[in-house]
Amino acid sequence: MKYFAVFFFTLFSTIGFAQEAVPTVPQRVSGYIYNDNSKEPIPNVNVINTNKVRGAMSNAKGYFEIDVQVNDTLHFSILGFQSLRIRVTNDWVKNKVTRIQLTEKAIALEEVVIAPFHLTGYLEVDSKLIPTKENYRYSISGLTQGYEAGEYSPNAFGKVLGSIFNPADMLYNFFGKNGRELKKLKEMRKDDTVRNLLESKYDRETVAVLLGISKDEIPQILERCSYSEAFIQEANDLQIMDAISACYEQYKVLKRN
Repeated sequence: MKYFAVFFFTLFSTIGFAQEAVPTVPQRVSGYIYNDNSKEPIPNVNVINTNKVRGAMSNAKGYFEIDVQVNDTLHFSILGFQSLRIRVTNDWVKNKVTRIQLTEKAIALEEVVIAPFHLTGYLEVDSKLIPTKENYRYSISGLTQGYEAGEYSPNAFGKVLGSIFNPADMLYNFFGKNGRELKKLKEMRKDDTVRNLLESKYDRETVAVLLGISKDEIPQILERCSYSEAFIQEANDLQIMDAISACYEQYKVLKRN
């Protein structure tokens, strides 16, 4: 009886270990996306798995497919509709297909005031009437590329370097606490759907979702990385992601040295 008990315990432990050792296999789920008001399918909805940084887009029937694992979060976004985040459940993986509804945004158009430059037609005079901005780029020894600095910022290098030695600095806190999310930036480059989406957007929403931060924090981070105000306002979301990624790589190199 004693030997049987030992054998049974060993067998049970071996089976349990084997079950834990089996890697999680990615699943493929699908769904149909509809307008919750008109019940019509919504094409061209961007679907991003924020855990794996993989993307998909709904077709003319509102249908999409994407690779997931249980508990991954999918982010649905399209212009004119409220964005939606849904966690992948066991039931969804089991049933393979689900129905998703998006709500239209109530957009109030604001008055736009255009203030043109009063040009004279003379180049020498007009060149002085149009304001210009000078943005600088600094090259740091040991780094493969320079970075754009804010307007008239000779201390740009010091901002990034200074944050390494200041635990209260925003960059120190952001790069220290968001390492896992920042690693997604490299994964993002592998998926054309995600890159194309970010290249066409300027609202910073997807960037914030992927990095797990608020949209208000993005310009603060870029300012600490010495990017110009013009760049922060005018760059598309892909350029913003690349800028944060470049700053993070510089931060790691400087901290390592």
